[in-house]
Amino acid sequence: MMNRLKAKYIEEIVPSLKEQFAYKNVMEAPKLEKIVVNIGVGDGASNSKLLEAACHDLEAITGQKPVVTKSKKSIAGFKIRAGQGIGCKVTLRGDNMYNFLDKLISITLPRVRDFRGISTKSFDGRGNYTLGLNEQLIFTEINYDDVLKLRGMDIVFVTTAKTNEEALALLKGFGMPFKK
Repeated sequence: MMNRLKAKYIEEIVPSLKEQFAYKNVMEAPKLEKIVVNIGVGDGASNSKLLEAACHDLEAITGQKPVVTKSKKSIAGFKIRAGQGIGCKVTLRGDNMYNFLDKLISITLPRVRDFRGISTKSFDGRGNYTLGLNEQLIFTEINYDDVLKLRGMDIVFVTTAKTNEEALALLKGFGMPFKK
């Protein structure tokens, strides 16, 4: 059985992108390559339980085991040594990616307080979009009582689009709630 958003991409989004940008071939239409979810744990250097808790939250949110990101060099001002764990990330592809995107669009983003849409200014010029969230509590998988500390996270949508306009049209086709 195919995911709802994957079917929508094949049946609706590709033909509309082909018409909108005058592609000659279906394969020219941009597609979503991967979604990377990252949580930075700067104070995890002093307390390893905070890093473990962030990894546990990220695993609950994405359904995939996170990779611990380590510092590349020592920074005395932040009390960080080279090779110390300072965050965790998950790279989602395929069905897991479409399931996470579906959950993000239909359940999670509407739970944000005073939500008026996400900004259209977070594109990087190469067709990738970055979304920053202030707290992990907006995800239904996170239990409020189990949270040690509120953490923000970055969600990066990596596409094969060559321009920001193509990527914006692709993400709007999926139903991302951009500001008007």
